[in-house]
Amino acid sequence: MTNARIPETDHGITGELNVKIYDQFQRNFRDKGILATDRIICSGIERGYALEIGPGPGYLGLEWLRKTSNSILTGAEISEDMIRIAESNSREYGLDDRTQYVLCEGEQMPFEDENFDAVFTNGSLHEWSDPIKVFREIKRVLVPGGKFFVSDLRRDVPFPSKWLMYVMSQPAEIRPGFLTSVRAAYTRDEIHELVREVGFTALITSQNPFGLQVTGSK
Repeated sequence: MTNARIPETDHGITGELNVKIYDQFQRNFRDKGILATDRIICSGIERGYALEIGPGPGYLGLEWLRKTSNSILTGAEISEDMIRIAESNSREYGLDDRTQYVLCEGEQMPFEDENFDAVFTNGSLHEWSDPIKVFREIKRVLVPGGKFFVSDLRRDVPFPSKWLMYVMSQPAEIRPGFLTSVRAAYTRDEIHELVREVGFTALITSQNPFGLQVTGSK
């Protein structure tokens, strides 16, 4: 039986120390080659003007830009501290001319209708205070035919996978946050029920031993 969901936070990661710890955590994942970038590209998001929701320190989107051509990226981030470090990382990548980061909440984004060719995010779904509103915003800002990709942890993750991810979470200071994120995550069935009423086409919800994934188009 899956435990009841325990919401984590909808304020993002703030504070210089917390941001530095999370930046190192994401950098380690990047260096191990286990970010979701290739899955995003395999889903058909391989060019154009993309929106990343909750980019954090920016590595996922920056790796996407590095691996694609004719692509630019806007990040919608709730934490000013994260925006500062993402901007620094984009300069380190030499991609600051193809990126911008905007302070906003996913439930109400300051972008025009039909503004993006694609929307993607990894690891932010469990922090959305109202997932239905965010998915409706995703649909609003996508051009007709535009694609989206959302991946996250799953609350019903098998124990061996959970233990492996816990051990791989470095620096060790990030591990308590990993556990609260798992407790705040959704199951595949839960998120399928939430998303299907928004009315996307080609909606696919799936899971693997480590997390869940939702893709679709407008």
